[in-house]
Amino acid sequence: MAPFYNSPMHASDEVNFDDVARAHQRIGGHARRTPALTSAAVDTLTGASVFFKCENFQRMGAFKFRGAYNALAQLSAEEKRRGVVAFSSGNHAQAVALAGRLLDVPRTIVMPADAPKVKLEATRGYGAEVVLYEKNEDREKLADRIATARGLTLVPPYDHPHVVAGQGTAAKELIEDIGPLDLLLVPCGGGGLLSGCAVAAKHLSPECRVIGVEPAAGDDATRSFRTKTLQTVKDPQTIADGARTPSLGKITFPLVLRYVDDMLTVDDDELLRSMIYIWERMKIVVEPTGTLAACALLEKKLDARRMRVGVVLSGGNVDLKAIAALL
Repeated sequence: MAPFYNSPMHASDEVNFDDVARAHQRIGGHARRTPALTSAAVDTLTGASVFFKCENFQRMGAFKFRGAYNALAQLSAEEKRRGVVAFSSGNHAQAVALAGRLLDVPRTIVMPADAPKVKLEATRGYGAEVVLYEKNEDREKLADRIATARGLTLVPPYDHPHVVAGQGTAAKELIEDIGPLDLLLVPCGGGGLLSGCAVAAKHLSPECRVIGVEPAAGDDATRSFRTKTLQTVKDPQTIADGARTPSLGKITFPLVLRYVDDMLTVDDDELLRSMIYIWERMKIVVEPTGTLAACALLEKKLDARRMRVGVVLSGGNVDLKAIAALL
């Protein structure tokens, strides 16, 4: 069976605001409309009015549920009966596992053997079969082999229009709830969240500048944005495990070039410092990857004074033992 993103049923690569709006209707009643929180301490530190879109409060603890549910909900009855396979370091794994449980779709998840324990356990807890792979294995090829052998539909973590549209609902909600923005900061791994949010932001708040933030050790998206040529990185060593993607995708890269205004990077020391700051000052738990966008603001990688700034906190699935070791 052809992979999900190559199927003639799902051939359109372009994502527009109508796709995001339809995705929002589709996930309504299933995904949470997460809160937009503020912090007087952050506003004082940055000189901005900052609104945090808290996807750490989303079902399964991250924004990924939005795209996974939107994608699985559009499968045919036969595709749902056969089941799906996905590959992920953790949050997409949990998202597909939970969405599949809600939609009664069998799911097999390919995950790295060194994935955070909390994400492995949660994926299994949602009832998915987990297939582990080692660092020297190609996860996409492994997932392809499983899809072909079992007749499953492959659901990629970011490089598909239905996934991108689902992720864009986070920015749609934020701007609907708090009004127009001058700046929107979004974490970036494979670009699904960034491109989807950029599509939504440019429609609802046309003057808003959208900036993606990724770990300095995995700066492939930033290099791709600067050179306008797709760049790659191999297994970047960063505490932002959800952003260890090798590159932007065939679908997300053009969307990033079209809708995103700039890219920034932050290093692991900065990321850890910002994560602890949010824990302490806002009393909420975010994971390292989920802190990427906030880190760029808190570490003053840009001047946001007198601006209305949206910041997507993309997830809160923290491996507390691993973080304790870092501290």
